[in-house]
Amino acid sequence: MTASTDFGFEKVPENEKAGRVAGVFDSVASRYDLMNDLMSAGMHRLWKRFTVEQSGLRPGQRALDVAGGTADLSIQFARRVGSSGQVVLTDINAAMLVRGRDRMLDAGLVAPAVQCDAEKLPFPTDYFDCVSVAFGLRNMTHKDRALAEMRRVLRPGGRLLVLEFSRVWKPLTPAYDAYSFKVLPALGKMITGDSDSYRYLAESIRMHPDQETLKGMMEDAGLERVEYFNLSAGVVALHRGYKL
Repeated sequence: MTASTDFGFEKVPENEKAGRVAGVFDSVASRYDLMNDLMSAGMHRLWKRFTVEQSGLRPGQRALDVAGGTADLSIQFARRVGSSGQVVLTDINAAMLVRGRDRMLDAGLVAPAVQCDAEKLPFPTDYFDCVSVAFGLRNMTHKDRALAEMRRVLRPGGRLLVLEFSRVWKPLTPAYDAYSFKVLPALGKMITGDSDSYRYLAESIRMHPDQETLKGMMEDAGLERVEYFNLSAGVVALHRGYKL
């Protein structure tokens, strides 16, 4: 019997999820950055800036941006590590990766852009000072495998940063639900011609582990000193753990 997993609120065979997620991002890639600005009122830029500040990256170090999409984090990481450091941008989706690579070149930054699966990272063990995944973990079929792989490629003393939608402060839940399930799909249809992908976004957020559960998953993957920071009343949380 084929194992199943969540695709939003729908149950699908595990071997179909990656293809379904690919379809979502193929559809929205060209307007992805515009939609991020519109649906978060620009707040995603502040969340990502906070993430970069928590990275602790210094000149000469190495960073891996997993599911890095249009390279918002990679660009900032590259400026922190400088010409003596290294940033690798990865994504499983070719359309998103091309946009990220082009944005880095437009910013005057040259960095490897690697299409790969986060559950099978093609990098050496104990290599990176920092690994990040921003708004990508919830789309992965086996989150536990992806977290274990990200820990594997960290050097001892390195840190994993997971920026992801999480559980909002309970009194805000009704308003947040109304926005997620009514406004977001309508906005997606108007800007990208695709309401279904943004309905999936809202559903996938609800199916993603909450702050404490994700903290436990990171600990189970072998990360230590795991902590999280709630941002915008828990709409988003940044988790940070170390490979010691």
